[in-house]
Amino acid sequence: LKGCAAPRAGLDLPQPRPQGVAAAMSQSADFLLTAVRYRYAQQTGVVPPEPAGGGGGAAASSASAAPAAVHSGGDQYAKIQKALLELCKRRFFYRQAFDIYGGVAGFFTYGPPGCAVKNNIIRQWRHHFVIEENLLEVEDTCIMPHDVLKASGHVDRFNDFMMKDLSDESKFYRADKLLEDVMDEKLKAADVTEAQRKEYTIVRNQADAYSQEEIGEVFKKYNIKAPDTGNDLSDPYEFNLMFPTPIGPGGYLQGYLRPETAQGIFLNYKFCCEQNNNRLPFGVAQVGKAFRNEIAPRAGLTRQREFTQAEIEFFVNPAVKVFAKFPNVERVTVSLWSSENQLADKDPVLVTMGDAFKHGLIKNQVLGYFIARTFLFMASVGIKKEHIRFRQHLPTEMAHYAADCWDAEGFCSLGWLEIVGLADRSAFDLTAHSKATKCDLQYKQVLETPIVKEVFALTKPSGVSIMKAFGKDGKAVKAYVEALPQDAMAELAALQGPKAVEMDGKSFTLTPELLKFDKVTQKISVDSFTPGVIEPSFGIDRILTCVLDHAYYARPGEEAGDDKRGVLAFSAVVAPYKCAILPLDQRIVRNDTYAEMSRSFRSELSGFGMSFTIDESGATIGRRYARNDELGIPFAVTFDFQTIEDKTVTLRERDCMEQIRLPLSAVAELIRDMCVGEMAWAEAVKRHRTS
Repeated sequence: LKGCAAPRAGLDLPQPRPQGVAAAMSQSADFLLTAVRYRYAQQTGVVPPEPAGGGGGAAASSASAAPAAVHSGGDQYAKIQKALLELCKRRFFYRQAFDIYGGVAGFFTYGPPGCAVKNNIIRQWRHHFVIEENLLEVEDTCIMPHDVLKASGHVDRFNDFMMKDLSDESKFYRADKLLEDVMDEKLKAADVTEAQRKEYTIVRNQADAYSQEEIGEVFKKYNIKAPDTGNDLSDPYEFNLMFPTPIGPGGYLQGYLRPETAQGIFLNYKFCCEQNNNRLPFGVAQVGKAFRNEIAPRAGLTRQREFTQAEIEFFVNPAVKVFAKFPNVERVTVSLWSSENQLADKDPVLVTMGDAFKHGLIKNQVLGYFIARTFLFMASVGIKKEHIRFRQHLPTEMAHYAADCWDAEGFCSLGWLEIVGLADRSAFDLTAHSKATKCDLQYKQVLETPIVKEVFALTKPSGVSIMKAFGKDGKAVKAYVEALPQDAMAELAALQGPKAVEMDGKSFTLTPELLKFDKVTQKISVDSFTPGVIEPSFGIDRILTCVLDHAYYARPGEEAGDDKRGVLAFSAVVAPYKCAILPLDQRIVRNDTYAEMSRSFRSELSGFGMSFTIDESGATIGRRYARNDELGIPFAVTFDFQTIEDKTVTLRERDCMEQIRLPLSAVAELIRDMCVGEMAWAEAVKRHRTS
């Protein structure tokens, strides 16, 4: 909260590493050293020594960027993890679903405070993006038919490699995660040599990049067994992560629980474009549940089988790389870890978005704009700015349809955790759905000045020849040729021999005799293209995990002899309740005047949209303060005997524990002003200072 001293020091940051260049080393050697150093830093939070004469921590000099330090003391989040998990369970922020039945892995239930924090994060997301960016919002179904997800590629490619215990077929393992665990254990061994450390680190870092055959060979090389039983494992095989479900009483229509919310946006792009008066660029948002049948769910809220996504699909002209709103974020400084720096043994760099675009780190201003806006959103919900970075996907992990991808990562008790994915998805999804449905999803842009150019056009005799040559498929083949882009038509016009083409699962052979083109002058008044898509995809549960880690600290109990008590220093934006109402003791509770004043005050808070909680238990006021600090409630209003006499109360701030006395009639509006950022606590103290 503004104006209140921080309750604890932030994690210490080391000085930037000396700058240098590893140009003399081969790329493979650079990657090897990067992998070792990065894994060591992840596990220990300490930057390992620089290799003699080797890489520095700065970006290319042209980018004028400063190195972003790796965090020392980073294990502090891991140290508080046990206490934080105990608090979250005891105060019912969340706990395993179906707990009284023993629970099922990968499913969690949010309790009242956890549900409130999660909803407040979503509310802030809607304000930050949907309202401020003037996005359209849709709500699509959680069940999707087979054809939709077949076209999107999920039916064929949304797979992980799975292995099972050959002697206990009830035990299944996700191959890449099991391989990571095995390598982690090998790296912890006291007698591991430097050569082995490098080898194990490389294997671990590319665990999810192996093909089915390759990962099988790795398991054989290291003689990896089932961790629970020591039994032999099956060969790896593909497992589709979607939950299938029949649709309708007959079960003849195959459906799936949606694996992402994005597809519902693509399916409704055409109608949203109409609602936007057929103008580009524009964005569409959706918040909702997604479902993935994880093979080995773990790490709390971060790998669930049912989770909440908030996604934006921002539709743009793919030929235009500039964005009118980009100057608004040019001076925002973020930590960027490019794929080039990852492979060249260089640290992330701190750079303004303007410089990042100017020097080619970010090649699309719309993508850069949303990276900056994502950074500001993450900070607004309580994730520490110094523990946020954006890591670019390596070429080997880039999705086949993507032009560029960056992950927003937060440093927490689990290390660097991916919490937002930002991708330039090109036109893949709209093209796939257009092809599958024969629905035109191209954008038609009327040109101010028509363009006159020469184009290839299939001659009428050639069209007739194709129709005759391919019989019942002739019409489709002719339409296929006529719909080809100009560069493909030019290639066919210069064809010297037969060429096989695939269309709707069939193969057809085109010959030069069938393909005759004329060059005709065409006046183009309308430019037609399939929009490109910039996609920020937010994992709300993962964001909440980071928010909890960054908010938690412990301090001495309120009274002598009390153990240290946990405090959740939530920002007022996401706090589950904005204030706690506390009568001093039971004598106040039984007073009729208190009852009437309390009822009126609660009504006033509700009118301002401020959530609150009431604690009228018989515990001491100090312990009730501590209980509400555990919930992260920023303010406490205490009714005492003086309140009965002069209608004044004390207002306590959570983190600095300072109190002021003021008229009850002024409290609700003051809390509202501080929660929305219109007033800082220090200003409130000046206005209502008490002896």
